[in-house]
Amino acid sequence: MAKKTGKPLSEYLALQYTFKVVADPGGGYVIFFPDLPGCMTQVETLDQIPTMVEEARTLWLETVYDKGEEIPLPTYPKAYSGKFNLRLPRLLHRQLAESAEREGVSLNQYVVSLLSRRDAERSIEARLEALEAKVADLAEDLAARRRVKAVGEQRPDCATGETR
Repeated sequence: MAKKTGKPLSEYLALQYTFKVVADPGGGYVIFFPDLPGCMTQVETLDQIPTMVEEARTLWLETVYDKGEEIPLPTYPKAYSGKFNLRLPRLLHRQLAESAEREGVSLNQYVVSLLSRRDAERSIEARLEALEAKVADLAEDLAARRRVKAVGEQRPDCATGETR
């Protein structure tokens, strides 16, 4: 069958494809390749991963290549330079520079620490909101159980007719 790509198989085999390992609740680990649809395998122990990763990837590439189907190229996480330009009011710029000087760090270090701190705070706030919702659900469940128990305790005793 004619190959759609025109590249030799060896070029695809030389590419590095990202794979993910997920612990299986039933035991062992599932390995899959996000860029290679249906390419997955399973292992029992962590030390089996390298061998099985290479075997699954190679067999998938060889099979798809032999069928003449398109082989996707690997995707990689977006790279960031660690730099970006920011326009801000002069007053804020001065306040930040003065604060950085008081802290004894560069303006860049100071702003990075502020951004990191705020990002961490947002993460903590989100966790707290989730916990608060769980606590509210538990409190509501506990109150409902107490109401049911109180109603059950007020039932009359069949033998005496008195409320228990």
